[in-house]
Amino acid sequence: MESKPPNQDTSAGWFEQKENIRRVLLGLFAGCALLIGIDVAYWISGYDKHPYFKWETWPGFYAVYGFVACVVLVLASKLVLRPLVMRDEQYYDSRKKGGHDV
Repeated sequence: MESKPPNQDTSAGWFEQKENIRRVLLGLFAGCALLIGIDVAYWISGYDKHPYFKWETWPGFYAVYGFVACVVLVLASKLVLRPLVMRDEQYYDSRKKGGHDV
């Protein structure tokens, strides 16, 4: 008789099943399409959003603005911040060999 180790579940997690990932993605896409549809309906109806700049009235402006801001943030962290805070792979080992245990 074979026994399983404790706390060892052999079933796949909910997000490890491809059909569940597909359902989540379809739900996100449907939500985005619904929100863009609402924004277009407001634009067609002439609803005043009280914009400061003219381009703020364009349908989907804030979605595009948020996406571009997120991409710029990721690129800045990857290209600027990562080299700034990155340590050598042997950084901690060299400190232990020098007799300065932290």
